Amino acid sequence: MNTLHTRLSGVLVHPTSFPSPYGIGDLGQGAYDFIDFLKASGQSLWQVLPLGPTGFGDSPYQSFSVFAGQSLLISPDDLVDLELITKDDLYPIPEFDAAKVDYGAVLNYKNALFKKAFQTFHHTPNKFLLEEFDDFCLENKKWLSDYAVFMACKDAHEGRSWQEWDDEMTTPTAKVRLAFETEYKEQIKYYKFIQFLFFREWMKLKKYANEADIEIIGDIPFFVSLDSADVWANKELYQLDTKGHPLQVAGVPPDYFSATGQLWGNPLYDWKHHEADGYSWWIDRIKMQMKLTNYLRIDHFRGFESYYSIPAGSTTAAGGHWEKGPGIELFQVIKARLGEKPIIAEDLGYVTDTVRRMVKESGYPNMKVLEFAFDSRDSSGAGDYLPHNYEHNCVAYTGTHDNETILGWLSSIKPEEVQMVRAYLNRPTESKQVLASELVRTTIASVADTCIIPIQDYLGLDNSARINFPSTLGTNWRWRLIKSDLTKALADSIRKQNIVYGRVMWED
Repeated sequence: MNTLHTRLSGVLVHPTSFPSPYGIGDLGQGAYDFIDFLKASGQSLWQVLPLGPTGFGDSPYQSFSVFAGQSLLISPDDLVDLELITKDDLYPIPEFDAAKVDYGAVLNYKNALFKKAFQTFHHTPNKFLLEEFDDFCLENKKWLSDYAVFMACKDAHEGRSWQEWDDEMTTPTAKVRLAFETEYKEQIKYYKFIQFLFFREWMKLKKYANEADIEIIGDIPFFVSLDSADVWANKELYQLDTKGHPLQVAGVPPDYFSATGQLWGNPLYDWKHHEADGYSWWIDRIKMQMKLTNYLRIDHFRGFESYYSIPAGSTTAAGGHWEKGPGIELFQVIKARLGEKPIIAEDLGYVTDTVRRMVKESGYPNMKVLEFAFDSRDSSGAGDYLPHNYEHNCVAYTGTHDNETILGWLSSIKPEEVQMVRAYLNRPTESKQVLASELVRTTIASVADTCIIPIQDYLGLDNSARINFPSTLGTNWRWRLIKSDLTKALADSIRKQNIVYGRVMWED
């Protein structure tokens, strides 16, 4: 975004939230309808969450691989079009809830379809599809082989974390790995096939979006999941003991939101090793993600300056300490190897002057979240998140996937904070619904070069539409759009508001 000298706007919504008859949003017709909606709305950008395969908790920020794609996003209709399954194979379709995802039920339904599709492909392959598959496997060999073996090995161990596998497979020798690959050849090919389908569908959708002048903002987590192919196959890149268990884990320190901090549990990077090999893993990761998207938001960007290290086995984050990260050097290497890349620095949370200097030196736009601007504990009343303090080189949001919806937030903050909002907007008596709409307008009107509005805030929804509540499990990442939500009237309203503030060209 820092490379573009124009005012842009977009919408934040993850593909799992799209309408679909198959229990979860996918890369089928619902995704194409959404691109058409963005086009009609005069938007330039679509922001997604991480696209990787999820495990326990269904969080896109805890993936089995930072390189692989989420199989549940594969459209069953595409499998029919490829003649890998028949239309009859789709039935009976379970009675899925149209408004939220039931991951367990979706997984059972889709996995059965994937296995049928694979058997067709494996036993009676289409020549042209097989050539595409072989090319895909060759092009992505560096990560795909490790991922497919990792997933096949998880299946062989009933889904358990790799630290609980047989000793010989936690850190396999070349001989042991070859023997496993020979015995589980078909299962390994299955996982490669699933990735082939995902990437084929995603790149087709990306092409459609780009041809409609819609560019995609991707998202990569700073940390990786301990139970991932990334850690299993590259233990030297992390702070682990000889058996693969973390020595220190990630989190954030206690603050006024939490007396004990947040204990995330992710393994920490061994930055000395990364530096010694020229940050090759990070180069590969950024390069891969930039194939999938046009821009890239890096989560927890402050972790590159310093990260919070908590002794493994701790029950809270209170006993941790700060350690230095690679700082700006990593991004100097990325720029030298890959050239200038349009990256957004997610610099939310505990930010120091040194973090601010690193973000500024990088040249990347940072993030401004309007919900953070009206904290009654800020006696200065002039926080960085108030729109009149924005600089051009930033991305403005009403909220993110971790926040309440703007209407839900207005209903949960203190009365004195609501009064701060009313004073700022000069709306002393209007309803909270009106205030929410005004906050969306204020974000669009700001001087920020780019603004991104969660679709829930354009729809004026309360916290029943919230997609994530950090540090909780069981009800997150489930919210879905209803097909009737994306109306022409809404598209016209979004377009007109963005025209007024110069984010869409005036129409003749």
